Amino acid sequence: MSSDALTGGLLLEAMSTVAKIAGDAALRHFRSALAVEVKGDGSPVTLADREAERAVRDWVESKFPEDGVLGEEFGEDRAGAKRRWIIDPIDGTKTFLKGVPLWGSLIALCEGNEVLAGAAYYPAVGELVVAAPGEGAWWNGARCSVSTVADMDEATVCTTDERFEAHPPRREGWESLADHAQMSRSWGDCYGYLLVATGRAEVMVDPVLSPWDAAALLPVIEEAGGRFTDWHGNRTAFGGSAIATNAALATRARELLGSR
Repeated sequence: MSSDALTGGLLLEAMSTVAKIAGDAALRHFRSALAVEVKGDGSPVTLADREAERAVRDWVESKFPEDGVLGEEFGEDRAGAKRRWIIDPIDGTKTFLKGVPLWGSLIALCEGNEVLAGAAYYPAVGELVVAAPGEGAWWNGARCSVSTVADMDEATVCTTDERFEAHPPRREGWESLADHAQMSRSWGDCYGYLLVATGRAEVMVDPVLSPWDAAALLPVIEEAGGRFTDWHGNRTAFGGSAIATNAALATRARELLGSR
């Protein structure tokens, strides 16, 4: 496939394909005995993470050999390329290791810091969401959208870990948000963003994120009608944090979080 032809429906199809490649490679190891290594940042990594990322890299190399790749496990290849694929082979490795199915594989396609498309695949629960600017957000083949909930006391808010160990100063903002919401849950990692994009939750926040955690999710939230920013309120997948909301609660949620 020519890189010039990777637009519209073909783009969404390619994103779905490669996300499934990653997720299915990881799923083969789910709920099996795996040796766990600890990386320099204290996060775990397994053979499943590495095999899933390698499968995506092999796919990109075969289809688009001039494109760059940035992945959580193997770093960056062809750093000067105009276009790059950003990979999180298993978002939620700790969840994966516990045998809990709320983990996913994230793939984004970018030019610089512009995200051209994103896909998130949750193979253990059979959910796939894919989006590109102007093409909509698609959940298991049907258009999806954020909720219309406009009152915080009717909202469900989510985060990955309510202890906020990665950024303690932001815990106070989370506690304020949770206190005002109808329900707060730690259905976190990438699954919380899927819940927002499909109208099953109104807010998902993470105080610290890497590019591979966030890039795929920005177009998913926006094309579903929501708002995706970093903690400072900037529209970016590269701000090192994330707040995803429906449109109706975008301002109020960020006020409570102390986003500025």
